[in-house]
This record gives sequence, structure tokens and C-alpha cells, in this order.
Amino acid sequence: MTDDDRLGGFTPLRATKFYIPLLLQAFSQSLTYPLVAAIVTHGPWGVDTLTPFAQGQTLMFMIGSLSGGILTTGMVYARNRTGYETFKRLNAAFMAVLLSIQMLAAFPGVGGWIFTTLLGLPEHMVGVARQTLLWGAIMHGGFFLRNVPLVALLNARASFEANAATFVRIVVTAACTPLFISLGWTGAAWGLVAMTVGCFIELALSWWFARPHVRALKAEGEHASSLKQFAFTMPLSLGAFMLASAPFMVAAFVGRSAGGVSMVAIHYVTMGLAAPVCFGALRMQTVAIQFPPEYDGDVRVKRYAAYAGLVLGILPLLVAIPALSRWYFGVVQNMHGDGLVRAQIVIALYSLWPIVQSLRGHAEGIAAWRRRPNVVLVSQVVYLASLSAALAATLAAGLPGWLMGVTSIMAASLAALGALRILLR
Repeated sequence: MTDDDRLGGFTPLRATKFYIPLLLQAFSQSLTYPLVAAIVTHGPWGVDTLTPFAQGQTLMFMIGSLSGGILTTGMVYARNRTGYETFKRLNAAFMAVLLSIQMLAAFPGVGGWIFTTLLGLPEHMVGVARQTLLWGAIMHGGFFLRNVPLVALLNARASFEANAATFVRIVVTAACTPLFISLGWTGAAWGLVAMTVGCFIELALSWWFARPHVRALKAEGEHASSLKQFAFTMPLSLGAFMLASAPFMVAAFVGRSAGGVSMVAIHYVTMGLAAPVCFGALRMQTVAIQFPPEYDGDVRVKRYAAYAGLVLGILPLLVAIPALSRWYFGVVQNMHGDGLVRAQIVIALYSLWPIVQSLRGHAEGIAAWRRRPNVVLVSQVVYLASLSAALAATLAAGLPGWLMGVTSIMAASLAALGALRILLR
């Protein structure tokens, strides 16, 4: 009996029961960043403290994105005992190599060049960015270790358990935020501590929940060697790397606009809210893999993705309501004056992004199900090229820095979606 026979094919109810926990997991996982941002922005430079902290984190996740295809690989190949054990070894190899690169990038000479020359960070902020990158390796290791139980949970469609582990993480982080602020434990270092504690609690719970599903794995089935799994992972990972480099690129361009540090802060604060929603929208990739087309011309999951994106777009639009904007951007994130008004406009514009991302996630899932990872890679190349062109054009045209990010990201996302649809035909 196949997994599809045992777990059932697509129905809107079945897909929703699988997707909602994934959605909540993406929300809660990404929500730790705006929560931690509240600790960071009460640091010595106010909201500007977020800029070096976020840039250190951005570089960390950009390095980690070189393993960005690893979860999809696990969902395709780690469905029996042999494939699962091979997947574990591949994940460990990625962790060892990429954490070494991350710590090397935090060295004074290398890190100083990246953060000052490439990103235009003021000299007095470079130390914060480098330390965030260096000590972030501990938390990053927790993310790598979590890949193994998470694959077992997702392959068993146990998305509720995966979500429960992440929900505990968000509760822990949420509890740390007011506690740390009240104790005066503020700034980038304490923000990183709050994130790391929650990460390892989530890791422990994920392993606990995954144990019965790992024991239930069958010995027989398709065997893919480490080399085959690696070859499948790399096109997806290179695409993820290009996607992860987008915030890094946006910061580099926006940082060169008038009032660069403040403009970058607006970009990171609004992305802290928009990103959780769009990460949730991109989880449609997992839904598409678990509920592949059952007959020629089956567009039910694609239609489902479009409706899901419309619903998700309501969430950033709600934050644009003046009362909520004044509370979140003004009170929580310590923004004032023009910065608060600009952030309100940007978050309203981001309400269109989840629709594009949900459809894009669906198309990427279909490409992975067809075992055509190169399609995803090409779409990411299109994304990065379009983003670069849009950022260069908006900077040259004198568009305000706070509008450059959202405008360029939307244009690039639409271009990537278009490329996916053309290539899948």
C-alpha cells in the first residue's frame, strides 16, 4: 500500500488539515524574529540596533540556504529506513561544512569587508554584526539538527506535532521578550540568546514527537545513495541561496539611498511582519508534494493555493490599520515620526505578496514532485536577476529607500512565478 492509499488523496478538507499546522508553524517560527527585534531595538542605538543584528542574521541564513533543498530531498527520498539514514548523513555533512563557513565569515578581516564594503554598515556597528554571525552558529546548528525529525514528521503528515514543537518555541521566545526588557537585558546579544533557547527546546520536542514515525519506517523501498540525494538537493539549494541572498541584496542597495541606516531599519521591521505570512504561503510547496495531481489537468491544488494566498494577504493589511500600526511600529519596535508612517504604507503594500508566493510555492512543489529541481533553480535565477535590476533601477530613479525593497521584491516574485509556469509547461 502506498502513502497516498494509506493517507488519502486531495480534498479541500484534507489539504487544509495538513496545511494549517504548517502555516501556523511558519508563522510561529518566523514570528520569533519580530519578537526578538523588540529586545534588540531597545538596545544602545534604538531601532538602528536592528540593522547590524539583522544583517548578521541575514548572512547566517544566506549561508544556511546552501542546504535549502534538504527538507524537500528528505520528503522525496527519506520514506524508508535506508533513505532516512542516508538523509541523516547528508544533513550532517551540510551542517559541518556550512557552520564552518559561517564562523570563518565572522572573522574580523572577512566580516569587516562584508559588512562595511558590501553592506555599507557604519564602522561602530560592524562588531555587533560579526558577533551575531559568530554566536549564531550555535542556534544554526539547532536548525540543522531539527531537519531530521522534521522530515519524519512531514512524511507522516504529522504536521500538528511539528507545529506543536514550534509553538512551544514561540511561547518561550514571547516570554523572554518582556522578561529581558524588564531586566534591562536588551540589545543584539540578548536577542540572540532568546532565539537560541527557544530553538533548542523546539529541537528536543521535535525529536520526541518523531520517534514513533521513525520506528515505523519500512526497510524496503527505493534506495537513493548519498550522491543521488546530494545531486537532487543542490539545484534546490542553489535556488534557495539565491532567494536568501535577496534581503542581503536589498539591504546593500537600500543602504546606499538617502538616510541609509534608517531606511534599512524600516525594511527589516516590515519584513519581520511580512516574512512570516509569506513563509506560510511558500509552505504550499509541501502541500503540492503531498497532494500531487491525480489526473491530467488536475488544478484543484493550484486553485486552493490561490485562495489561500488571498486569505493570507489580509493579515499584513490588518497591521496597516492606524491603531495597530501605531502600537506595533511605535510602541513595540520603537519607531517614531516619518519612519512609523512609512512602515505603515510598506506593510499595506506587502499584502499582495502572499498571493504570488502561494502560487509560487505550489509551482515549486509540482517541480519537485516531477523531480525537476532545475526548474526551481532557473526560477530563482530569474528572481535574483529581476530583483537586482529592479533595485538598481529604483536607486537610479531616486525612489525613497523605504519603497525600494517592497517594489523590487514584488516585481521579482512575479517574474519568478512567470518563469516557473512557463518551464512547467
